[in-house]
Amino acid sequence: MDTGGPTVRRMQVGARLRSLRLAKGLTRDQAGWAIRGSESKISRMELGRVAFKERDVTDLLRLYGVDDEAEHARLLELTREANSPGWWQAYGDVLTTWFQNYLDLEQAAELIRTYEVQFVPGLLQTDAYARAVIMLGHGTAGAAEIDRRAKLRMARKQLLDREDPPKLWAVIDEAVLRRRIGGRDVLRDQIAYLLEVTTLPNVRLQVIPFETGGHAAAGGAFSILRFPHDAVPDVVYIEHLTSGLYLDKREDVDQYAAAMGRLFIEAEPPDRTPEILQQALHDLG
Repeated sequence: MDTGGPTVRRMQVGARLRSLRLAKGLTRDQAGWAIRGSESKISRMELGRVAFKERDVTDLLRLYGVDDEAEHARLLELTREANSPGWWQAYGDVLTTWFQNYLDLEQAAELIRTYEVQFVPGLLQTDAYARAVIMLGHGTAGAAEIDRRAKLRMARKQLLDREDPPKLWAVIDEAVLRRRIGGRDVLRDQIAYLLEVTTLPNVRLQVIPFETGGHAAAGGAFSILRFPHDAVPDVVYIEHLTSGLYLDKREDVDQYAAAMGRLFIEAEPPDRTPEILQQALHDLG
């Protein structure tokens, strides 16, 4: 699978174009005039929120005085990659646009920090558990659609096994280990799977016990993604029932990063996780 995707590539190209424009001392209005566009179009391009035309990129590079052929070639190649569909496009029949964007970011991340209060994180779910979770949100869907959604979720997990996998640091509430999603047997298999995956060097799992009481993330689940590209800022992702919220403003990300840091401290340390999982299995009988 490709470890980058359209969204991240657009963000890279946009950030580079912005830095070149600022270095030239040009406004977005002036740049927009050069490509027969508006100030708002330049703004969307620089934020990586629209697709790029190679002609527009070429015209902007010329306007910004970039004569280096290698730089031209590099940015045009990134532009082509930004316009190429990700592997998940094959599941377009069961994917919303807002979740496609998340998959793109997830595949390109080098560090994924996540907190879950209701379910096992998607990247750590078994097939049976995933199907049970999917049924909760799509109970009226037919068997074929449920199967497609489950296969997509299992395909997502492959990034943890690739040659250069991201680090996944997950914190879950103890309730996740007690809530019998799919029934007792499904939950047993899921917890047993967690015991296996937490031996992976790139996976760290912590549990917040009930006795902790209130904690830093009482507001609900969220994830923070970090990328191996200087021009791409960390992104906070918060999933709602019918949409996803993406935050990349520094002050927002800093607040969520601080909350995540407190969760790491409030949760039981990672070396206690196997013991907690074993106890949860024992309690299931």
